Amino acid sequence: MSFDSVAPWYRTLETIAFGGVLQRCRIACLDKLQNPGRVLIVGEGNGRFLSELLRTHPDVEVECVDASERMLSLARQRIERELPDRVDRVRFLHQDITSWPAPECHYDLVVTHFVLDCFPASQLAGIISKLSRAATDDASWLLADFSIPEKGIARLRARLWLAAMYRFFRLTTRIQASEIIDLAPFLQAEGFALAREHLFQSGMLKSELWRRIL
Repeated sequence: MSFDSVAPWYRTLETIAFGGVLQRCRIACLDKLQNPGRVLIVGEGNGRFLSELLRTHPDVEVECVDASERMLSLARQRIERELPDRVDRVRFLHQDITSWPAPECHYDLVVTHFVLDCFPASQLAGIISKLSRAATDDASWLLADFSIPEKGIARLRARLWLAAMYRFFRLTTRIQASEIIDLAPFLQAEGFALAREHLFQSGMLKSELWRRIL
């Protein structure tokens, strides 16, 4: 799986499909973070969330892990352009999260925006367990992703949109997933509890802040 082929056009595709809603979803819980020190961002993409994180919390130390070298390059260029004095606070790591050797109990914030939906259920438990082990005992977890409303026209619309998007990204990026998986049971199994949630687009998009229960 790699987003290299769509990296130059990803922002345009996102804007055509959703306007600015995905970015609002990414940053919806940003002001509720409790002064994170060390942050892990998985699948950051072109750096739009990263730049807002560095503006809101200028003293953080960030590691961005992404399987797409072109996405990492775009993210680095964005920070060099917009926040040149904070580039040294970010490490850009070109690695697949499934094989990345995560450090133990290191990060007090984990961020997974629109990335875990790229993996099938058979891989999710292992990935979330790995990220959980890399997080501290009192860590927070930011998650933005798609979801399927419970009923009505919103549910049908979400199913149609997601089916189309999965077909597109399976062809262009070779993701293995083909459906949205509820991540709550995986996070709860790792000791995290939902602290805040925002819904967008009649429930098709969600932004969540999870905190580990001590």
